[in-house]
Amino acid sequence: MTTVLPPERLDEAVAALADGELVAFPTETVYGLGADAGRSDAVAQIFAAKGRPVGHPLIVHISDLANLDRYAARVTPQALALAEAFWPGPLTLVVDRTDAVAPETTGGLGTVALRVPDQPVAMELLERFGGGIAAPSANRFGSVSPTTARHVVDDLGDVVNIVLDGGRSAIGVESTIVDVSGTGEASGGAPVLLRPGGISTVELEFVVGPILDGRSGPARASGMLASHYAPRAVVTVVDDQADLRRALTAAMTDDPTNGETVGVMAPIAVDHEPAWKLPADAGGYAAELYATFRDADREGVDRLVVLPPSDGRLLDAVLDRLHKAAAPR
Repeated sequence: MTTVLPPERLDEAVAALADGELVAFPTETVYGLGADAGRSDAVAQIFAAKGRPVGHPLIVHISDLANLDRYAARVTPQALALAEAFWPGPLTLVVDRTDAVAPETTGGLGTVALRVPDQPVAMELLERFGGGIAAPSANRFGSVSPTTARHVVDDLGDVVNIVLDGGRSAIGVESTIVDVSGTGEASGGAPVLLRPGGISTVELEFVVGPILDGRSGPARASGMLASHYAPRAVVTVVDDQADLRRALTAAMTDDPTNGETVGVMAPIAVDHEPAWKLPADAGGYAAELYATFRDADREGVDRLVVLPPSDGRLLDAVLDRLHKAAAPR
């Protein structure tokens, strides 16, 4: 049975992690499913609980910048500059790893993904635990990430004993991931974007200059698969209001006898039921995106037509999550 703990009982979560158990905890992006990053047996439980492919790397959360050298065998100038600019915060850096990280944590790769979360409960948990916590999102692999403790219980209540409740995640989509291991030296050593997220490319490039786009190819970090972050409903992403009307008309007339429920998500009011109006700014849209996916699932929506926001600093991250949710499964 899952126990949902308030922050005042954080010591119980620390003790569970020290015993090799799983603990779900809040971050500013989404809730993570945590285990001691240095213990193979503990990390193996994450993959089993989520149904996650064992070769898919995890992110290791650390308490502060001072711990970077403990887990990074080599820190490039770009890595240090980005860490100093954006930690704590929703930025994950891929660097060459040390032996302080269990090989299972990195999917057998020679690199490790590190970040310092900007959430008080997570920061205190990491400080008291005293080591890195490997933590992908606390949900079944490929499905919608959780942004509340209730979401975690709904997804993993049968396999996770402790969930720390820190309220709703403020950002609502996962961290930006940038490879700063130096593997891009053939292209001048520029950092490589592996996943857009809570820090925009514009912000990154202001600190370190041009960043290459490495989102295609093998999964070198979390969230790089073509299909991910998906609700049960089949998702269709449209470009504008005219496409939205056409998609709704098509969906409602494809086969009136099939009994499917068609829903709408949009940053505008839509004369349709069920429909969810999200904020027009991409940051506000991101904060409500996953919870709205879950609402649609609870209402039994079979097909979900989605109009993205048109601007905002997290637009790239929102579009990435929507297109992955809409990809063939």
